[in-house]
Order: sequence, then structure tokens, then C-alpha cells
Amino acid sequence: MFALEEQGLSVFSFRDAMRLLRASNDATKNVLYRLKRKKRIQEILKGKYLFVPARAGIEGQWTEDVYLVLSKIMKPDYYVGFWTALNYWGMTEQIPNTVFVAITSRARDFEFGSQKIKFITLAKNRFTGLISQQTKWGEFNISSKEKTIIDCLLFPQYCGGLTEAAKALWNARKELNWNLLLGLIEKIGVGTPRRRLGFLLEQLNLQEDVQRRLQEPLKGFAWADPSRQKKVLAYDKKWGLKVNVDKQALTHWMET
Repeated sequence: MFALEEQGLSVFSFRDAMRLLRASNDATKNVLYRLKRKKRIQEILKGKYLFVPARAGIEGQWTEDVYLVLSKIMKPDYYVGFWTALNYWGMTEQIPNTVFVAITSRARDFEFGSQKIKFITLAKNRFTGLISQQTKWGEFNISSKEKTIIDCLLFPQYCGGLTEAAKALWNARKELNWNLLLGLIEKIGVGTPRRRLGFLLEQLNLQEDVQRRLQEPLKGFAWADPSRQKKVLAYDKKWGLKVNVDKQALTHWMET
């Protein structure tokens, strides 16, 4: 334990523990097992452990920045995204209890203190648009403002629904690079973000030129908001959507 503290390792692997403890495989397993029982470490991914400093107190809670932990265990193929990124960029005032993280391979969700870390697996062609941000603890990856919008249109269930996506578009309307956003939509090659973006821009009376650029021949209908009850209120033939959310629900926040 003291060896870990002296090295200042907040995140370490099983091999790190073997090296620092100078112990056999079985002996290292026993030490780590006892430390987990005492809540001094937490296994956050297979073979990856988070060290809980003694200053965290007897409840085993600590305050080290979650973004730094992610950068140590996931890099480089990850980024903080969805509802978490909406909040980071100031596109919503909602503070989600879950930290949403995009990755390209499966990983087990875990808890960091009082926060849940939820991994969203994306196909490689959708894993784009990430940037690096600097904090006093170090660097971490996060989706750009434009990719955050696209991800929330692709998976509204991970950003608070289509209403939060509408709010984000409105709040960031003067900051978004629309050419970059449209380029990312073309790059990922998925039709639903295009449909939902056009629909929301029309509802919000924003970017008529962008709306025109988004229009294309459509086949079939997709749900406007898959996070809501699958009850059709209307069919939007222009954007190819089964609308299951009314305009009042999409824009009620504008009245407060």
C-alpha cells in the first residue's frame, strides 16, 4: 500500500502492482483482494484499479477529477460526450449524474465516487470529432461542440431527449461551425441525425440555408425521439420522422 502511495499512482494495472510489491501473481491477487475489501482500491476495468487515498476518509469516497481518471485508463480511444459534453460546453444547465463516455470497444460501466461512468460503444466511422481539453489536473478528450450536437441527435436517450438537443442547438446557435457540423454528418454516414437536425432547426426557426442543405430524398420514417413513448402524433414527410413529441414540449424552456 505504501509503495502505491509513494509512487503517486491514482490508476494502476495488475502488472504495476506486481512490480511495486515485488510479489508473485498469487500474492499480488491476495493483496489487491484485501485492499478492495477495505475500500482502498476499486477495480474500474478488468486489470485496472483506482487507488483511493487515505484522505478520502472511512467511507471510501474521494474527489479526484473524473476526467483525469478517464484519460489514464482509456486513452487515446475515448471521449467524454453526450449529456456530459452538453453541460461542459454550456449548452444545457442540466448537470447529469452520469458521465457519458464514447469508446470503440466494449467496457464495463463503473462508479467513481458518487458518479456513474457509462460507456457508449460507437462504430469506428462514428468515432470522430473529438478534441483535447486542458484542466489543472491534465488533458482529457471530449467531443467538439459540433460532434456533441450530432451525437445527441444520433442517441437522444443519452442527452436527455430531443428537448435537450433542441435547447443545445438554441444555446449554441451563434457558436457552432455549421459547415463543420454538416461535414461530420456526411462523414459518419447515418441519416437520422440529418433528419432530426433539420426538424429541430425548422421548429426553432434557425438556419434556413442549413435546412435546405440537409434536405435529401428519404425512404421510410424514423422516430423523432426514441427516448420517448413510441406514440405517433404526426408524420413529418419533409424530414422523414414519426413525430412523438409536440412543439410545446420541445420549446417550453424558451418561456422560462
